[in-house]
Amino acid sequence: MDSSPHILVVDDDREIRDLVARFLTRHGCRVTTVADGKEMRRALADRRIELVVLDLMLPGEDGLSLCRRLRAESDLPVIMLTAMREDIDRILGLELGADDYLPKPFNPRELLARIRAVLRRTSAVTPRGEGNATLRFAGWRLEPGGRRLVGPDGREAELTGGEFDLLLAFAGRPGRVLSRDQLLDLTRGRETAPFDRSVDSQVSRLRRKIERDPSRPALIKTVRSGGYVFTPVVERE
Repeated sequence: MDSSPHILVVDDDREIRDLVARFLTRHGCRVTTVADGKEMRRALADRRIELVVLDLMLPGEDGLSLCRRLRAESDLPVIMLTAMREDIDRILGLELGADDYLPKPFNPRELLARIRAVLRRTSAVTPRGEGNATLRFAGWRLEPGGRRLVGPDGREAELTGGEFDLLLAFAGRPGRVLSRDQLLDLTRGRETAPFDRSVDSQVSRLRRKIERDPSRPALIKTVRSGGYVFTPVVERE
């Protein structure tokens, strides 16, 4: 898997999470594991995920409800896991939008094969990003679909691809402290070292294009020992 897809495993069984994470990592995937829906939503907000392996039976909100929520919000591929073998559960999962279904206990090799098959099927679809809703903040208009940023004066700002992706990551998470590690993952899928300081350079260039006074930034603020935070109110259209 040359592109090192980032897989999110959602299962309340720690042994299963650890087993799957070790196996997938050995076979070229990047893996994040969580135990419930709350942690799943946090991981999706902080990471660029290519596919979710989702257990049906979870504490709190169950897998079917989470799958329904995922499908309403994105086209992110989902493979459901369950200890239940009844056809009705499989049918419900697939009707709610799951891309595949694997009963427990399962062979990790079969899970890997299904992950690869789902990713191949969905590779022709537009990759999951921040969505296509127009974002407005501090007089600026960010258009993900057309990859345009229009300023308060109505002029289009010239951003590089990396700068646009960085701004989209910020604007999609206003008020959240984002570390360099998270920003790398959200914008470039971790193709570089985890503490690559190029993020700082890119933030500096972006500030020069959107801040009134780049030397005293008001939109993208530095958080000591934390990273950066996008401060303006963001409205979606």
